Amino acid sequence: MATVLDRYDEPGKIVPDAANDGADGYRPSADEPFMNPRQLEYFREKLLAWKDAIYREAAGTLNQLQADSLREADLTDRASSETDWSIELRTRDRQRKLISKIDAAIRRIDEGEYGYCEVTGEPISLGRLEARPIATMTVEAQERHERNEKVSREE
Repeated sequence: MATVLDRYDEPGKIVPDAANDGADGYRPSADEPFMNPRQLEYFREKLLAWKDAIYREAAGTLNQLQADSLREADLTDRASSETDWSIELRTRDRQRKLISKIDAAIRRIDEGEYGYCEVTGEPISLGRLEARPIATMTVEAQERHERNEKVSREE
């Protein structure tokens, strides 16, 4: 899954950004104790880099909004620009909500709860945390949660 921390060197090929690895190239592994201090620091840095990237994107959007007011004379061009900005602002709103999830994950690191399922208490796989560092449930617990949510919506 591509994230804001990834970049593309070749068409279609995602290359992880340096922010995804520790300064020394460290990646958590199953061969070491789960959520040891080095893993916690790795995920803290990953979360902070993700948050920083979101803030940079938001600042760019704000600068662009201030620089490009809607001055198109043609109504079709203006409507197109308004639609583009509406989509951009919805994206920023989703990212604003994502920042609160990132902050919650950092809080869980500080409290010693990071990496463990909030439902079962079991460790969340490193692969899942690598792909989605804000995960709060194991894949199995998440699937159960989504099935229950679907059933309750259908009733």
